[in-house]
Amino acid sequence: MKTAGMEAGSAGVAQTKSEGGAGQVAALASKVPEVTLFFWIVKVLTTGMGEAASDFLAHRLGPLPAVALSALGLLATLIWQFRTPRYSAPAYWSAVVMVSVFGTLAADAAHVGFGVPYWLSALGFSLALTLIFVLWQRSEGTLSIHSIFTPRRETYYWAAVLATFALGTAAGDLSAKTLGLGWLTSGLIFALIIALPGLLRRRVGLNEIFAFWWAYVLTRPLGASFADWLGVSHAQGGLGFGTGTVTLALSALIVGFVAYLALMRPGGAVQDAAART
Repeated sequence: MKTAGMEAGSAGVAQTKSEGGAGQVAALASKVPEVTLFFWIVKVLTTGMGEAASDFLAHRLGPLPAVALSALGLLATLIWQFRTPRYSAPAYWSAVVMVSVFGTLAADAAHVGFGVPYWLSALGFSLALTLIFVLWQRSEGTLSIHSIFTPRRETYYWAAVLATFALGTAAGDLSAKTLGLGWLTSGLIFALIIALPGLLRRRVGLNEIFAFWWAYVLTRPLGASFADWLGVSHAQGGLGFGTGTVTLALSALIVGFVAYLALMRPGGAVQDAAART
């Protein structure tokens, strides 16, 4: 996982160097962070936090109020993100957190509210993500996250992110509930699968963009499986800490990492790398 992320970041810097001045301008205007170890750590934390928070809100407020509240939060953070001229750690990760909460509630609503089986949800969200990628590729000619510096590309990017969260939610529930593997076993399985993109990239030269999105989708069921394992009761195969406690603990970790990224690397790693070329 670390290898895939670091290679993706290195590829982005190499691309900047090869494109000269225009590439540097694009990197300086980038709206997303460089793919580093910190990126993957915070990403997995947000998926776990989104799972725990969505369960907490759904039980306390009810499914429909929870979806409405999370939709408002998502809209607010995306407006903040789109209005920032370049990558900002607080704006970007706030949007990711709200995508995680809303995407989880939306996927759960399809199953609980409408009785859609998890395998069908997973298939539907897979098709939706594929369609987004096809439209994105046809429109922009690339799916690389190192080129997110126009409103249209950013729109495709966040549409893909939302679809990956919903897909990952359905996949995680399919594994733990429908297949009966349980939260811990599912988490361990996804931890093994998520290491494959980095391994295949090193051994057989797997396409960088394909490797990134493969790993990105799997961060959702990985983080959510372990969050559920920590939060649900012993009767459900968990440790019983409660969704509220897990939400607060993961939120604190996210805030700490994002504060570090904002204070120690205020311009974003991509921008720092471009400035050195």
